[in-house]
Amino acid sequence: MSYNKVILIGNVGRDPEIRYLDNGAPLVTLSVATTERIKDHNGAIRENTEWHNVVFWRNLAETVDKYVKKGSQIFIEGKLRTRMYEDKTGKKNYVTEIVAENVRLLGVRKEYDGAQHQK
Repeated sequence: MSYNKVILIGNVGRDPEIRYLDNGAPLVTLSVATTERIKDHNGAIRENTEWHNVVFWRNLAETVDKYVKKGSQIFIEGKLRTRMYEDKTGKKNYVTEIVAENVRLLGVRKEYDGAQHQK
Protein backbone atom coordinates (compact mmCIF):
# COMPACT_ATOMS: atom_id res chain seq x y z
CA MET A 1 0.00 0.00 0.00
CA SER A 2 1.21 3.53 -0.68
CA TYR A 3 -0.13 6.99 0.03
CA ASN A 4 0.77 10.34 -1.52
CA LYS A 5 -0.57 13.24 0.56
CA VAL A 6 0.74 16.74 1.21
CA ILE A 7 -0.71 19.34 3.59
CA LEU A 8 0.63 22.90 3.58
CA ILE A 9 -0.27 26.02 5.48
CA GLY A 10 1.66 28.98 4.16
CA ASN A 11 1.62 32.30 2.37
CA VAL A 12 1.17 32.80 -1.35
CA GLY A 13 4.34 34.21 -2.89
CA ARG A 14 2.87 35.59 -6.11
CA ASP A 15 -0.55 36.19 -7.61
CA PRO A 16 -2.09 33.10 -9.24
CA GLU A 17 -1.34 32.65 -12.93
CA ILE A 18 -4.26 31.19 -14.88
CA ARG A 19 -4.15 29.68 -18.34
CA TYR A 20 -6.52 27.56 -20.35
CA LEU A 21 -5.50 24.35 -22.06
CA ASP A 22 -6.54 23.48 -25.62
CA ASN A 23 -9.56 21.58 -24.26
CA GLY A 24 -10.66 24.67 -22.29
CA ALA A 25 -9.67 23.34 -18.87
CA PRO A 26 -8.38 26.08 -16.55
CA LEU A 27 -5.02 25.61 -14.85
CA VAL A 28 -3.64 27.89 -12.11
CA THR A 29 -0.09 27.86 -10.77
CA LEU A 30 1.32 29.72 -7.79
CA SER A 31 4.04 29.43 -5.18
CA VAL A 32 3.53 29.02 -1.44
CA ALA A 33 6.11 29.73 1.26
CA THR A 34 6.24 27.76 4.49
CA THR A 35 8.56 28.99 7.25
CA GLU A 36 9.95 26.84 10.03
CA ARG A 37 11.48 28.43 13.12
CA ILE A 38 14.35 26.45 14.63
CA LYS A 39 16.39 27.13 17.77
CA ASP A 40 20.09 26.54 17.05
CA HIS A 41 22.65 25.17 19.53
CA ASN A 42 23.31 28.74 20.81
CA GLY A 43 19.62 29.31 21.53
CA ALA A 44 19.14 31.74 18.64
CA ILE A 45 16.02 31.37 16.54
CA ARG A 46 16.61 30.72 12.82
CA GLU A 47 13.99 30.75 10.10
CA ASN A 48 14.05 28.33 7.21
CA THR A 49 11.66 29.13 4.35
CA GLU A 50 10.72 26.52 1.74
CA TRP A 51 8.98 27.44 -1.53
CA HIS A 52 6.43 25.06 -3.03
CA ASN A 53 5.02 25.11 -6.57
CA VAL A 54 1.30 24.36 -6.52
CA VAL A 55 -1.04 23.49 -9.42
CA PHE A 56 -4.84 23.84 -9.33
CA TRP A 57 -7.19 22.39 -11.98
CA ARG A 58 -10.74 23.09 -13.21
CA ASN A 59 -13.20 24.60 -10.67
CA LEU A 60 -10.54 24.79 -7.99
CA ALA A 61 -8.35 26.77 -10.42
CA GLU A 62 -11.12 29.29 -11.10
CA THR A 63 -11.82 29.73 -7.37
CA VAL A 64 -8.15 30.28 -6.57
CA ASP A 65 -7.78 32.74 -9.44
CA LYS A 66 -10.76 34.72 -8.16
CA TYR A 67 -10.03 34.85 -4.42
CA VAL A 68 -6.32 34.24 -3.77
CA LYS A 69 -3.71 37.01 -4.01
CA LYS A 70 -0.04 37.39 -3.17
CA GLY A 71 0.38 37.31 0.62
CA SER A 72 -2.82 35.32 1.28
CA GLN A 73 -2.52 32.68 3.98
CA ILE A 74 -3.74 29.40 2.55
CA PHE A 75 -4.30 25.74 3.49
CA ILE A 76 -3.61 23.27 0.69
CA GLU A 77 -4.16 19.54 0.62
CA GLY A 78 -2.95 17.57 -2.36
CA LYS A 79 -0.35 15.17 -3.72
CA LEU A 80 3.23 15.40 -4.96
CA ARG A 81 3.90 15.01 -8.65
CA THR A 82 7.21 15.09 -10.50
CA ARG A 83 7.10 15.67 -14.22
CA MET A 84 9.68 15.94 -16.96
CA TYR A 85 9.76 18.43 -19.81
CA GLU A 86 12.27 19.27 -22.51
CA ASP A 87 13.44 22.84 -23.02
CA LYS A 88 14.12 24.44 -26.42
CA THR A 89 17.59 22.91 -26.54
CA GLY A 90 16.25 19.41 -25.90
CA LYS A 91 17.58 19.25 -22.34
CA LYS A 92 15.38 17.25 -19.97
CA ASN A 93 14.23 19.15 -16.87
CA TYR A 94 12.33 17.83 -13.88
CA VAL A 95 9.97 19.75 -11.64
CA THR A 96 8.23 18.59 -8.46
CA GLU A 97 4.95 20.27 -7.65
CA ILE A 98 1.87 19.83 -5.51
CA VAL A 99 -1.35 19.07 -7.32
CA ALA A 100 -4.01 20.60 -5.08
CA GLU A 101 -7.15 18.64 -4.26
CA ASN A 102 -8.51 20.92 -1.54
CA VAL A 103 -7.90 24.54 -0.59
CA ARG A 104 -9.02 26.82 2.24
CA LEU A 105 -8.38 30.53 2.62
CA LEU A 106 -7.17 31.45 6.11
CA GLY A 107 -6.79 34.64 8.10
CA VAL A 108 -7.63 38.14 7.01
CA ARG A 109 -7.81 39.07 3.34
CA LYS A 110 -6.10 42.34 2.40
CA GLU A 111 -7.64 44.24 -0.46
CA TYR A 112 -5.63 46.45 -2.81
CA ASP A 113 -6.93 49.59 -1.05
CA GLY A 114 -5.47 48.36 2.23
CA ALA A 115 -8.85 47.58 3.81
CA GLN A 116 -9.11 44.33 5.73
CA HIS A 117 -12.03 41.94 5.51
CA GLN A 118 -12.58 38.87 7.66
CA LYS A 119 -12.88 35.64 5.70
